[in-house]
Amino acid sequence: MFGLFKSDPLKVLQKQYSAKLEEGLQAQRNGDIRGYAMITEEAEALYKEIQKLEAERQK
Repeated sequence: MFGLFKSDPLKVLQKQYSAKLEEGLQAQRNGDIRGYAMITEEAEALYKEIQKLEAERQK
């Protein structure tokens, strides 16, 4: 009953991942290649965490 209001960590990570991708896209459009690379690296780390959580749920 009390788990009803808990946020799903997978959904939170997916939102963060989408936001990072959008932020990276804007950096790339502005010509900030170094910033784009850093943001993409952060997005890849989030994606690995998402894959890890999805794999744990499959078990």
